[in-house]
Amino acid sequence: MLDTGYDAGNIGDPNWQDVLRPTKLPAFEDQFGKGGRTFWGVRQTRFGVKSSLPIADGELKTQFEFELFGTGSDEGQTTFRLRHAYGDWKQLRAGQTWSPFMDIDVFPNSLEYWGPNGMVFFRNVQLAWMPIQGDSRVTIALERPGASADGGIYADRVELENVVARFPYPDLSAEARLGGDWGYVELAGILRYIKWDDLAAPQTLERFDLSGKEIGWGVNLSSNLKLGKLVARLSAVYGHGIENYMNDGGSDIGPENTGDPSSPVEGVALPVLGLVGFVDANWSDRFTSTAGYSFVRIDNSNAQAPAAFHIGHYALANLLYHPDARLMLGPELQYGRRENFSDGWDVSDFRLQFSVKFNYEKTLGGSK
Repeated sequence: MLDTGYDAGNIGDPNWQDVLRPTKLPAFEDQFGKGGRTFWGVRQTRFGVKSSLPIADGELKTQFEFELFGTGSDEGQTTFRLRHAYGDWKQLRAGQTWSPFMDIDVFPNSLEYWGPNGMVFFRNVQLAWMPIQGDSRVTIALERPGASADGGIYADRVELENVVARFPYPDLSAEARLGGDWGYVELAGILRYIKWDDLAAPQTLERFDLSGKEIGWGVNLSSNLKLGKLVARLSAVYGHGIENYMNDGGSDIGPENTGDPSSPVEGVALPVLGLVGFVDANWSDRFTSTAGYSFVRIDNSNAQAPAAFHIGHYALANLLYHPDARLMLGPELQYGRRENFSDGWDVSDFRLQFSVKFNYEKTLGGSK
């Protein structure tokens, strides 16, 4: 897949230039330089293998898939990134794939890679039980825990250098979907335990102790509605301390001033609200289009920096041409907006992207 485009607005972090993430837009004027700029890349390219194997007691299904979109320590790079590595056997699933807390079917038919900022989007290592499968389904999973924290106005204080995160228990997630010819409706939830320890010297801890813990939780309601040639993709999520499950949501834990000399600051699970509303239109075998809007809002804690991320807006519209089932190309207009916590800064970004995607597959197999 080739992505190319023109960023006409206030450009964001250059490591994320080929995607639209409101959290990566500048937090102050010219933070990353001036626009406009072009971008080119093949980082959406992916390769995968699926298998379905009869075994002595049932069927074993596996999927292994990777792409070239570097993140984390590889952000900005065109490099290996694992997407899926898991297997299904009867009611058991083990490995890395979509969290049951997310709904991948909400993701629209867009060219922009990262997708709506207000949706839950997280591939995680998990052990899942699937007692009901099919158009209607139920899944319950234990997932690898993890969270991020914002030091806020205390980020450069030495007292925080000895604060270390700890995750004693896995995250617990679940989904329940009711499906039919009309589409489906799904309700998902998550519960997580986030802890951090102050490892400072004993004499320091006698003065104050920055250790703490929080319970994170979230509820995600989503749906696809089939309306003739249209499919409406909708979701609404709300929770506390679930930002790392969001597609573009900031930090899970923020600092809060307490007014207590023995514990002057504490970490709190930040509330987050995310909304998604998109419509995919299949006009014919050769032409499709997508349009919609997404929104995320963080209720910041009082000791976060004035420039901390607060609200993000995301919107796009496209018209795509499919000369064959294995070929797609077309343009897409994109809009993003960032609003800071309390310094009054907001910034908008407009982008025009053109992409070409080639799909191919080969099926191998047969009886022994």
